[in-house]
Amino acid sequence: MRRPAARQLALVALAGALVSTGAAAPPRETAAPPKVPVAAGYGGAVASVDADASAAGIAVLRAGGNAVDAAVATAAALGVTEPYSAGIGGGGYFVYYDAASRRVHTIDGRETAPASATATLFQENGVPIPFDQGQTSGRSVGVPGTPATWKSALDAWGSRPLGQLLRPAEKLARDGFTVDATFRAQTELNQDRFKDFPDTRKLFLPGGQLPVVGSTFKNPDLAATYAELARKGTGALYRGPLAQDIVRAVRTPPVDPAATRVVRSGDLTTADLSAYATKRQAPTQVGYRGLDVYSMAPSSSGGTTVGEALNILEGTDLSKLSEVQYLHRYIEASRISFADRGRWVGDPAAEQVPTRELLSQRYADTRACLVRPDRALTSPLAPGDPRHPAPCATTGQVAPTTYEGENTTHLTVADRWGNVVSYTLTIESTGGSAITVPGRGFLLNNELTDFSFAPAAPGVPDPNLPGPGKRPRSSMSPTIVLKDGRPVLAVGSPGGATIITTVLQTLLGRLDRGLPLVDAIAAPRASQRNQTTTELEPGLWNSPVRTELEALGQGFRQNPEIGAATGVERLPDGRWLAAAETTRRGGGSAMVVRPYGKP
Repeated sequence: MRRPAARQLALVALAGALVSTGAAAPPRETAAPPKVPVAAGYGGAVASVDADASAAGIAVLRAGGNAVDAAVATAAALGVTEPYSAGIGGGGYFVYYDAASRRVHTIDGRETAPASATATLFQENGVPIPFDQGQTSGRSVGVPGTPATWKSALDAWGSRPLGQLLRPAEKLARDGFTVDATFRAQTELNQDRFKDFPDTRKLFLPGGQLPVVGSTFKNPDLAATYAELARKGTGALYRGPLAQDIVRAVRTPPVDPAATRVVRSGDLTTADLSAYATKRQAPTQVGYRGLDVYSMAPSSSGGTTVGEALNILEGTDLSKLSEVQYLHRYIEASRISFADRGRWVGDPAAEQVPTRELLSQRYADTRACLVRPDRALTSPLAPGDPRHPAPCATTGQVAPTTYEGENTTHLTVADRWGNVVSYTLTIESTGGSAITVPGRGFLLNNELTDFSFAPAAPGVPDPNLPGPGKRPRSSMSPTIVLKDGRPVLAVGSPGGATIITTVLQTLLGRLDRGLPLVDAIAAPRASQRNQTTTELEPGLWNSPVRTELEALGQGFRQNPEIGAATGVERLPDGRWLAAAETTRRGGGSAMVVRPYGKP
């Protein structure tokens, strides 16, 4: 299990960090709560994959901070304890519900390509380079967006200074956390890459060995970096010595001279870093079963793809269907919406993205008529044209879904005032680019590998090719659901392109199938992304349901684990419920400020 009871000392230290900032620490008996996947109570809630991170957020809420403050503190702690999934070397998407105005806002904190990038960024002599060589390289590193996201969110809606919110994570990095089996396994997965970079090897493979389960993992360089950001602000990452260190690591990757790995340099400049800006933009929005579902607009494809799938399913009462028919309809809606995603969604600053048309019920109805209860569609399915909807038409050229890295992290927060944050952040692959910025303690992203290395299919327009300053298409789908302007639930997940199907299936499980949120998160998953077969977790693979779906023409392949969702829900009695995974990625951590009492 992730972050077992042995991490009590780290949690106590984290609480002490808040004391040093003048915040009220939780009582000692609550400083090391058991890691549980569901909690309900008053005063606010936090759900993440990690107990230390959730505790950081809860401590902020308990001390009077709001959901935005708690989200930043939680994310900073995840940068310590989940360094292969998130951190200041990456980016993400921040969705915020403001209780006072009853409005949903979003921040696009996605990484950007250098100004010098062209459509052939990952090609040599007209041929795409091998994916693994792009993955572990300076060429894959985009300008990090996470620190700028924190500043944008706090400037707009926060109530605490960044320096105060970073101190618990700084202390956690300095004093250490307890290594568990998942952290060791993720390190082992990257061992061959990490050993080729001396700074990465020194940090994550001390003495050339894998970290031992139960040992204490410290990151003094990251603690110092957090302290620098606390003093100088997040601008220190985009200008000055830290920015220069990042650029140097990208342009001259610090590779062991004895390594045989091909590690290409990147073309990132200090001008690229200083020019970076987050984007405040309107969320996507669709109506579903009398609810309003909000998520991220492009450059993420999460909001448009989840939204289109919900619109396709709107005309079917999923609550009355058998398990087989429910899964069949869900799989087909996913297949269709992914076909449209691949053709139409990219960075709207560089591409013409028909977001409004993709989210129209009129267009969804023309696509929904492709779904038959007795026969599966085949993939890759051709896209439709949302600009010119035609019933049951697949007028475009077929293009397969390209690969997208699967490691990310998600956190969900609510506060006592009713504000809600759904925040997904990432460094892309597990371990990112494998390049640790020397002396700084954090890994750089390899987010630019989310671009298509070449057009997905010859002759088919691809909106996701690299370009100068362009944001690569993402599948991150932080989502908030409202009813009559008030929050019902919020969810999100890591998992690359499986994020979209994980969020969609979780929403359907809760809203249509009536599962409690923690059970909707725990339910075995299927993921269809306009590919020839649908991925199934063992719970469905080993079920009679698979045979019945195969009789409809569905094809499957196994995936041992899809996504790792978290969510919060407002209960009818006014309590907040936090929910996380029961077993995936070692289980998640759900906490509330006060399990008992009154609002």
